[in-house]
Amino acid sequence: MLSSDGVVGTVLAVAVLALVVVTTVTVRRGVATVIAVASAVAVVALGLTDVPVAADEIRFIAPTIAFLAAMLVVADVCARTGVFTWVGWVVEGWSHGSPNRLLRIVFVVAAVTTAVLSIDTTIVLLTPVAVITARRLGARITPVSYAGNHLANTASTLFPVSNLTNLLAFSATGLSFLGFAGVMAAPWIAAIVVEYLIFRWFFADDLTVRSPRRNRDPATPPHTPRWVLTCLALLFVAFVVSEPLGVPLAATAAVGAAVMLAPMAFRDPTVTARHTARALNVGFLAFVAALGVIILPVREGAIGDAVSHLIPTGSGFLAMVAVAVLAAISANVVNNLPATLLLVPLTAHQPALVLAVVLGVNIGPNLAYFGSLANLLWRDIMRRDSPAAPRSRDYLRLGALTVPPTLLVAVVALWISVRLGGL
Repeated sequence: MLSSDGVVGTVLAVAVLALVVVTTVTVRRGVATVIAVASAVAVVALGLTDVPVAADEIRFIAPTIAFLAAMLVVADVCARTGVFTWVGWVVEGWSHGSPNRLLRIVFVVAAVTTAVLSIDTTIVLLTPVAVITARRLGARITPVSYAGNHLANTASTLFPVSNLTNLLAFSATGLSFLGFAGVMAAPWIAAIVVEYLIFRWFFADDLTVRSPRRNRDPATPPHTPRWVLTCLALLFVAFVVSEPLGVPLAATAAVGAAVMLAPMAFRDPTVTARHTARALNVGFLAFVAALGVIILPVREGAIGDAVSHLIPTGSGFLAMVAVAVLAAISANVVNNLPATLLLVPLTAHQPALVLAVVLGVNIGPNLAYFGSLANLLWRDIMRRDSPAAPRSRDYLRLGALTVPPTLLVAVVALWISVRLGGL
């Protein structure tokens, strides 16, 4: 059996991680999941990590996976009850036909959606609605489509529930739900404002060109999904209240999902069960669990030792900048989920550095497609549904313009928040 400390073990551990990362980008998600699970089994079978260590890792991330499963169901309920159709109608009315106003509203709505319902909801449900709204107004779709993608990453720093990376880092911060949000509020706002200003400059020409306005549907507003909207508001309040009481976020999310499902299950239990099973996306949940095992020999071996030497011992401003940059680079090299699993344990001695990691792995992926799974999902959706599919060159150019200043401003705001909060 091999050890991840030896040269051969290190090479194998990196090779397995590289295989999983490459297949995640190049093949269908179902195939990538099979490869990831098989790779996790191989990591244990080859002795690159011990069975008890792998089991402990899975137990550690199990609550995060359970929370993710519940929120996938919540997002599916929102989609099936017309929440985002209603949002699109509201956004169209508020924009008054102005592309600039539309971009501003999409920024706000995408930021709130990402913070409350998570990154994938913004990509899969909100961005297509924003694109359809832009077409109906005769506006260029590029600014709002890119806004949906960038805000899914940038705006996912506010709450522990906003991104899977946050959930993985949350316990290491030692903060409560409100404590986390209180420290991250200033970086969240600062990053969004800077990103918006850059978007206004970068897409200036697109925001002034108008296409012929498409005929809109009869002026009858869609049904307002009051039940689901009320449940969403109450679920968020429950997150805030239950966490200090020791109730796991996963349990709160599961109860919320069950309550939101209840009316549909009463009307048609068979169809509801089928949709819920599909929404749970067991394959993706297995992929996340497998990734936690696959990263173990990398984190605990020579690679982890090398990266640990790059982590500053202090928690001052320069240390936070260094960690955020390291996290952003790591996210674009190995994707943000493995980067989080690698870096959070190495920075757990300083909660401020853990929060800097959160900024890096959430904002950094805007630099390139490979940075997050959400980016790849957005690319696939836009290529399938849009005649103006995003070009890699444009994505990289926008990322190079937005990520450095956005990340720097966010770290400055985080440093101030940490100093004021005495963290």
